[in-house]
Amino acid sequence: MFFLSDMLNKKLNLPKPSEALPGRTRAIPTARRHQVSKRPLKGPYPEGLETAMFGLGCFRGAERLFWPIEGVWVTAVGYAGGITPNPTHQETCTGLTGHAEVVMVVHDPRIVSYAALLKLFWESHDPTQGMRQGNDVGTTYRSAIYTLSDAQLQAASASRDAYEALLRGAGHGGITTEIAPATEFYFAEGDHQQYLAKNPYGTCNLKGTGVAYGIPTAA
Repeated sequence: MFFLSDMLNKKLNLPKPSEALPGRTRAIPTARRHQVSKRPLKGPYPEGLETAMFGLGCFRGAERLFWPIEGVWVTAVGYAGGITPNPTHQETCTGLTGHAEVVMVVHDPRIVSYAALLKLFWESHDPTQGMRQGNDVGTTYRSAIYTLSDAQLQAASASRDAYEALLRGAGHGGITTEIAPATEFYFAEGDHQQYLAKNPYGTCNLKGTGVAYGIPTAA
């Protein structure tokens, strides 16, 4: 009983640096090209494109939301917001790397804005659940936005405040989404990339709250 409760506690609480798994110096192997668009997963990306990073539960289901959007050049799943360098999927699932499962979205801001991506993010999951998303429980499934510029950080924070007001008005709790400057993004193993394109009958636990988010006019 103690072992089970201890493991659950680790999955629901982020590890301290002294508790994190050591990881490795080399990147783990991943796919070379996107299964759907056939574009190079790691670039080089065309000039003028921007990168966004979102965690909204299991990345297998989350990624499929972004790749059909006009203006999205490529997507990839991986691990971010943690401590362990170059973690494997098995390691992140222990909760001892500190990472969240995230989707990296490379997009053309002239076609699809960051604000539009934020709208999709907020509406596609429940950002009030803490260290879980639906039946997926643990720190790896936490809601998160990792920003790559001051402008993204400001836009993400403002959108959180606006959406939280809408959620509370609809009877939901406060938002628990982590918003922070991005650190290292580690590409997940190749079999996780575009998983639902390769496995069309795979399941996805993502479910939004049903509360719509309106993009601010200024955006």
